[in-house]
Amino acid sequence: MADFLSQYSIQRWLEMCPQGYLEDTVYGRGAEEHEPEELLGDEDLLESEISTTVQLVVGERCALAASSGLINAAPDFPSKRFLATQTLDEARHVEVFTQRLYDLGVKKGDLESTVDRYANPNLVKFAEVLLEKVDDGDFIAGVVGQNIVLEGMAFSVFEMMEAGNRDPNPKFAHTLTGTIADERRHVGFGENRIGALIREHPEKKPEIEKMQQEMTFYMLATFADAFADAPPPPPDPERAAAEWHGTDLATATPEEMEAVLANTVLGEFKTRLGRIGLEYQTPVGVG
Repeated sequence: MADFLSQYSIQRWLEMCPQGYLEDTVYGRGAEEHEPEELLGDEDLLESEISTTVQLVVGERCALAASSGLINAAPDFPSKRFLATQTLDEARHVEVFTQRLYDLGVKKGDLESTVDRYANPNLVKFAEVLLEKVDDGDFIAGVVGQNIVLEGMAFSVFEMMEAGNRDPNPKFAHTLTGTIADERRHVGFGENRIGALIREHPEKKPEIEKMQQEMTFYMLATFADAFADAPPPPPDPERAAAEWHGTDLATATPEEMEAVLANTVLGEFKTRLGRIGLEYQTPVGVG
């Protein structure tokens, strides 16, 4: 418990985050960085980026509701303190991705209608499965759903997006860098704290594995929707390669990007679930 106390203390959070990798940033990126003019001037590309960013806002709103809702359910004060810092992290993520919508031209008065228009129904269902556990005060299931499943998915999605944006959009890539660092801590907390609790409450395994199965189903459906209508990348011989898990994101087809993302997320799910004593459950209808 001593290591747990020091690793996830508020002091440690202050040193790592606001006094560390977020120092001198504005909404998570450099103060002078802006969205590329090529993006802002391309109507189809702009709409695609707005849609993508809405999914990030939806996911982070869910994470904010889950982490804040789990504070009172936590069985010890170190967990409560960590979840308090995570709540602020998630609130920051909501803010920086909402700010990106404004940077892309969404009017503040149109924010909610834009979110409603573009929010993927499968991602909304994904969030509902998790928040049902949080609303029930189920700390163990809630942290698995939040810090293993949701954060594990976000970690990989952000990594892929950061790699793909380093060359064409450094501003967005830098925004993602800080969120990746946050998600790494959140996933680490989930693994380190919940494994012991699951060993103490083995009777909860079937219920938690069923939740993971449902959330994974909606996650994969969200990925499929996201890439279904995406056009192949236009030829650009001057664009730098952006390799991620063996795939060049600068030239990959939507089908290739969906496959590498899904395979990466599922591989990491299986590893992390195994570490905390759970067995990955394949969603019905998914091979």
